Amino acid sequence: MSIQNLAADVVARDHRAIARAISLIENESSDAPELIGHLFEHAGRASLIGVTGPPGVGKSTLVDCLTTAWRSRDRTVGVIAVDPTSPFSGGALLGDRIRMQSHTDDDGVYVRSMATRGHLGGVATATSDAAVVLDAAGMDIVIVETVGVGQGQIDIARTADVSIVVTVPGMGDDVQAIKAGIMEIADVFVVNKADAAGADRAVAEIESALSLREYAPGTWRPPVLKTEATSCEGVTELVDAVERFGARHPRDSQRRQDRARVRLRETLLRRLAERLDRDDNARGALEEAAGQVSRGEVDPYTAVTRILERLT
Repeated sequence: MSIQNLAADVVARDHRAIARAISLIENESSDAPELIGHLFEHAGRASLIGVTGPPGVGKSTLVDCLTTAWRSRDRTVGVIAVDPTSPFSGGALLGDRIRMQSHTDDDGVYVRSMATRGHLGGVATATSDAAVVLDAAGMDIVIVETVGVGQGQIDIARTADVSIVVTVPGMGDDVQAIKAGIMEIADVFVVNKADAAGADRAVAEIESALSLREYAPGTWRPPVLKTEATSCEGVTELVDAVERFGARHPRDSQRRQDRARVRLRETLLRRLAERLDRDDNARGALEEAAGQVSRGEVDPYTAVTRILERLT
């Protein structure tokens, strides 16, 4: 099948074509750029929702509830669940399909698990392109669930239109979950497992931290909501908050332009790295510079400048 035909099948929301397209992207196929080129004109309509937070807070169960809630509003939903890659086997659990079995027979839902493959930002490098595939396939909502293992896992803010940060009460250090990096990326806070002891305290601590920040009149102040994902309690209010944020921040907003800028930068850096690996002239320049640096003949910054001059 040609890439153009594959793209046409994706736009027709053929689930097998969507799976093949994302696999091409995830495997870094040489056909992936052409595929994205065909799909990009059909994308740009979906709302990208990021869900992050520490392990064990119930993100996957919450995403399942969000999917159900949006389907009840007649929205099609694509889910990209990013799981951590094992440093030993290189594999990943990819268990979200198991947790979302209730949507298996729903043509309006597509769930794809992806591995981080060592990417430290909590989002796989191919996630943005996979989101383009689901967007072009006509999904109204694309949810990206990240591994979210710490304050450094904030790349989701560069990928999503709305970032949801999930925490739970009683994690030992409630303040840890609301430190600067996480505070800055959250558009909506969720305290899940709201029936557990300490839920009100967790909400109060986040609200207290938010009160230390100055919000200009008319700007969005992240709400702090309580949910119980096992029963989907509070999820309707969460969906309402996400849609209110989306209404105040249209898809042609500065946030999307900033995201496009970051994505272009990452693509340029990746292409440069590929050229250094594959181009004989570039590889030769790199090896020559490495020898000079190792012998102390030139500093690394000067060496890099010389390599860039040879590449232009």
